Amino acid sequence: MADIVNHRNNGIDVQRTDFVGVPVRDIERAVEFYGTTLGIERNARAHQNWPEFETGNVTLGIMVPDAIGREFVPNPWPIALRVPDVAEARKRLEQAGVEFHGETLDTGVCHMAFFSDPDGNALMLHRRYAPYADGPEA
Repeated sequence: MADIVNHRNNGIDVQRTDFVGVPVRDIERAVEFYGTTLGIERNARAHQNWPEFETGNVTLGIMVPDAIGREFVPNPWPIALRVPDVAEARKRLEQAGVEFHGETLDTGVCHMAFFSDPDGNALMLHRRYAPYADGPEA
């Protein structure tokens, strides 16, 4: 395996990721989906036209691309939402009308169930159950 090279001294001094943008066409529909259907906590301090949802380690920033002069294109790469039990979370979302893409995948180290938000952005329920090679719990 190749050695990992730290390029920090050559970059722009990124301190952290403040949010991941989620493109939507309808803010109200997105707020209902992320807040009510998924049950992710909404950041009450965020502007109502730029709603944010807090997942614990990453903020999801709901954005209407037209508002910043961009074309709407849904994100095809899933945001992995860690849940305690993928099967149970999937069951609850299916009961709420969410459609999943295929069966739940067991990779041998984690469970993954793929679905999309109402605007077609890829999402995934995820839970790693196997420890990492160096022993710490997932």
